[in-house]
Amino acid sequence: MRGKAVVTGLGVAAPNGLGVEEYWRATLGGRTGIGRITRFDPTNYPARLAGEIEGFVAEDHLPGRLLPQTDRMTRIALVGADWAFADAGIAPGDLPEFDMGVITASSSGGFEFGQNELRALWSKGGQYVSAYQSFAWFYAVNSGQISIRNGMRGPSGVVVSDQAGGLDALAQARRQIRKGTSLVMTGAIDASLCPWGWVAQLAGGRLSTSDDPEHAYLPFDARARGHVPGEGGALLVLEDGEHAERRGARVHGEFAGYGSTFDPRPGSGRPPGLRKAIELALADAGLEPDGIDVVFADAAAVPELDRVEAEALAGVFGPRGVPVTAPKTMTGRLYSGAAPLDLAAAFLALRDQVIPPTVHTDPDASYDLDLVGPEPRPAALGTALVLARGHGGFNSAAVVRTATG
Repeated sequence: MRGKAVVTGLGVAAPNGLGVEEYWRATLGGRTGIGRITRFDPTNYPARLAGEIEGFVAEDHLPGRLLPQTDRMTRIALVGADWAFADAGIAPGDLPEFDMGVITASSSGGFEFGQNELRALWSKGGQYVSAYQSFAWFYAVNSGQISIRNGMRGPSGVVVSDQAGGLDALAQARRQIRKGTSLVMTGAIDASLCPWGWVAQLAGGRLSTSDDPEHAYLPFDARARGHVPGEGGALLVLEDGEHAERRGARVHGEFAGYGSTFDPRPGSGRPPGLRKAIELALADAGLEPDGIDVVFADAAAVPELDRVEAEALAGVFGPRGVPVTAPKTMTGRLYSGAAPLDLAAAFLALRDQVIPPTVHTDPDASYDLDLVGPEPRPAALGTALVLARGHGGFNSAAVVRTATG
C-alpha cells in the first residue's frame, strides 16, 4: 500500500437514496429520484424538474444548536461526513487532529444562503451580506463545519470548478496525503434548488424544459434537450494506504490516476481538452486504454457536448471500445457533487462486479458508444474511469481501481 491514496469510507446522499446501500439498490434497480420540484413552486419557470433528496430530517442526525448556523446542504454534508467516517471505521477523536484534513468542492450552493440573506434584508431589516460574501461563506462552510465538528485541523480547502470540482477535490486531497497527511475527508455535497439559484441555472441555457421525468434528461440520445439538476453527492474518506493498512481498514479501492485540462476559447480552432484529460489520468495511473473496464460518463445531454465526449472516448478507446454508463440519469446532474457520487458508484461496481444502468436513454448510434442500457450489466471489473466537465471549459478525469489492482 506504500504511496497509494485509498478510499476507506463512503457517505452518500442522493435523490434516489440516502446512504450507500439504499443508493446502490435504487441505482441497480433503475429507480429515479427526478420529479417536479417541491422545495419552491416552479409553476412559472420554464424548467420544473429536479432530483431532490427525500426523507432527510436534519433533527434526526444533528444537535439542535447546529441547525440555526447551517443551511440544508451543509446539514446534509455534515451527516454525509458522519456516514463516511462510520463506513471507514474511524472515530475522528481517536486520531491526531493535525493528521486529518478536509478538502471539498462546491459550485452552486451559495445561492440559497445568499437568497436567505437577501430575504432577511428585505423583510426583517437584517444586516446586508454581499453575494460575493454569501458564496465565499458557503464555499468555506462545508469544509469548515466538517473540520470543526470532527476536530480536524490538517490541510483544508474548497475547490470551485463547477461539475469538475468533485474530482479536482479528490486530486488535491491526494496531494496532501502524499505530503504526509494521514487522512482527508473529500468529495462534495452540492445544490441550489431555490428560486435565485434556479434563475441563474436557467440563464445558462442548458436545463431541460420537459415535464416528463422519464424523458427530460437523455444524454447521448437524439432527443437530448439539456440536463436536469439535482442536489446531493458523496463524501469520501481518502487515506494514506500504509495508514489504512496499519489500522486494518477495509479499502473500497484506490484513487489511482487524475488528469485535468481547460478547453481553448471558442473559435480558436484548437480541439476540446477532454481527451487530453483522459490520457493524463491513464498515464498517471500507469495504464493503457485497454486497462480500463468501464467509464462513468459526464453525460451533459447537450448534443454538441455529448458529441465531444463521445469523440474523446472513441479517440482513446476506439469506437464502442469500452462500456459506458451514466447512473446520474437517475439523480440529475449534482454539480460538484456529481463526480464524487459517480466515484462512489464506481467503487460499488468494482465491489459487486456489475455496471449500473443508464435509464430512459435510447443512444444515438452515431455516437459509437457501448452505452449500458436500463438493466445492470455483470462484468469483470478492476478499474473505472470517471469523467466530469464544468461550465466554462473545465475537464477532469479520474481512474479508480481495486486495492489489489
